[in-house]
Amino acid sequence: MKFGLFFEMTTPRPWGRDSEKKKLEETLEQIVLGDKLGFDHVWMTEHHFMEEYCHASAPEVVLSAAAQATKNIRIGHGVRHAPPKYNHPVRTAEMAGTLDLVSNGRVDMGFGSSGSECELGGFNISNDQKHEMAYEAIEQIANMMAMEPYPGFKGKHFSMPARNIVPKPLQKPHPPFWLACSARPTILEAAKKGMGALCFSFLEASEAKEWIDEYYDLFKNECKPIGHTVNPNFSLFTGFGVHKDEDVAADRFLEGLRFFQWSLNHYYRGGAHKPGRVDLWESFKADHEELKRTENDQFVQRQIATSRSGIGSVDNVRNRLRSLRDAGVDEVSFIMQMGDNKHEHICESMELFAKEILPEFKDEHDALEANKQAELEPYIEMAFDRIGGRKETHVPDDEIEDMFAVNYIAKYSKEDGAFGTK
Repeated sequence: MKFGLFFEMTTPRPWGRDSEKKKLEETLEQIVLGDKLGFDHVWMTEHHFMEEYCHASAPEVVLSAAAQATKNIRIGHGVRHAPPKYNHPVRTAEMAGTLDLVSNGRVDMGFGSSGSECELGGFNISNDQKHEMAYEAIEQIANMMAMEPYPGFKGKHFSMPARNIVPKPLQKPHPPFWLACSARPTILEAAKKGMGALCFSFLEASEAKEWIDEYYDLFKNECKPIGHTVNPNFSLFTGFGVHKDEDVAADRFLEGLRFFQWSLNHYYRGGAHKPGRVDLWESFKADHEELKRTENDQFVQRQIATSRSGIGSVDNVRNRLRSLRDAGVDEVSFIMQMGDNKHEHICESMELFAKEILPEFKDEHDALEANKQAELEPYIEMAFDRIGGRKETHVPDDEIEDMFAVNYIAKYSKEDGAFGTK
């Protein structure tokens, strides 16, 4: 089982002039430390307008900086909003290709569409069309990175003529694709499309096993790859905070986990929000005692219990992770910057995890991964057979439409009354 670090750049109020700069610097320090300690992945999500909960609105910029400061850790853009109204598919393909070159072929691309009206409404995207928009875009992003030139596309949600999308990624035909999964239906879609499942539903081992078994069963029997390659993997996210003493771990990290869950519910389930005026941290503190009293509520209790697999003493965390490994989880990614968790506590926890827990899982990983790949190899070929074989990357010359150059700047400058003319 692999281990990743997941960042949303949570930045609770009160904000000073350098609050976001400090958070960015701490994020990069933690990524560099993760690379040094042997973590496998860094993931950074994309969210917009979700003040305090997530300030990672341009993750590709941060990940580019991280790529230059690290050597081995894989650079995961998880997730990139796929619907064209968020990010035009060309811009995503160009970004991913560039980031893959900058990182020397270490990029993984996770895709999603958001489940929050805060974001969907901000970009004028209807909830009932977002998945259709995303899947149409993802397939074309794969084509843009793999085909030279890209032959063009006439779709329902975007169209464009033939163009050669550059630069191309170092990884051929394109980086591994993942799908953000917050519910069972999207996990099943990931399997059917040959994408890795980035599971943001916090699961206990028994529930995870049921979902993972179904994911791999669908992959083996129904997969029709959306891209030019497949990525059969299941990644689960959880909170993080390890200490030798269980009580110290709880004191340091459970409060941050409570804020993470509370602010997540605020944007996805909480009703009215006044942009730029609501103080989530103050509201959270005002609700704090009530929140603790209601942690016996079945929904809240389950959220806390299933999202703290990486929080606790060394022995407890190790045992929880073993149970997830035995359930078939391929990677666990840790959410560390929850609430006002202290940077020094996060780094201390990472170092303890790397010393006391990580080696056990590292030692067994290569053999388990080799067995898995050998088992899946025939099913991967069957998946491509369902769509008529591997997708073609060569485009015949007679199928490429010519592009005719027009200098609109020169044309515009000669028009009477045009800007810059007399």
